[in-house]
Amino acid sequence: MFISRVKLQSDAAFGKEFWNHIGGAYKLHSLVWDLFSDGPERNRDFIYRQDMVDGLPAFYCISAREPNNRCGVWHVETKPYAPVIKKDQRLAFMLRANPIQTKRDDQKKQHRHDVVMEAKTLLKQRQEPYPPEPEIVQQAGFVWLAMKGESNGFSLREGEVRADGYTQHRFVKPKGKHPITLSTIEFTGLLTVTDPDLFVPALFRGLGPAKGFGCGLLMVRPAR
Repeated sequence: MFISRVKLQSDAAFGKEFWNHIGGAYKLHSLVWDLFSDGPERNRDFIYRQDMVDGLPAFYCISAREPNNRCGVWHVETKPYAPVIKKDQRLAFMLRANPIQTKRDDQKKQHRHDVVMEAKTLLKQRQEPYPPEPEIVQQAGFVWLAMKGESNGFSLREGEVRADGYTQHRFVKPKGKHPITLSTIEFTGLLTVTDPDLFVPALFRGLGPAKGFGCGLLMVRPAR
């Protein structure tokens, strides 16, 4: 596996032609896909996170193959990624995730629900007053991530994880009839590794859905 930091070159960033070509968030994501795709049949074998560095788009990627700067607009830094993780190790982490719950309706059909909206729905059904939205995001986000930890080799402690930055996104594919909508939460804090054999694969494959849209990459470092 490889870990990479991919930054947009300044001459591309300040060129009107580049931004006219991008046109929107979906096309920007498609450029990231192009770094790792070598054909239309290639399955996604990378995860990534988008941030802004010095006012320019930058991507942190974990991938099975090194990125290929075909279009020449990126500055790419990459190195092998083989983390050595120990049981009970404490790690600081960052994660942008698309937290959802999957439920079945009366016809046994599965539906995905945004955990924040689901929490609001339950409060409404119980006729309970809404707490401030940041409290809902913190509580619902923590519960979701703690459950993910059970199956991915880590545990969390109340008071050591912050869940905020709840944002709803809307993407439109160039040839799509229906927009893509998803919500994200930003997680930061500390975790404890309970099972390295489960945790290390989670670093490679990510957590939760919407990985093709920059969700799920768990960035870690030793806790100080």
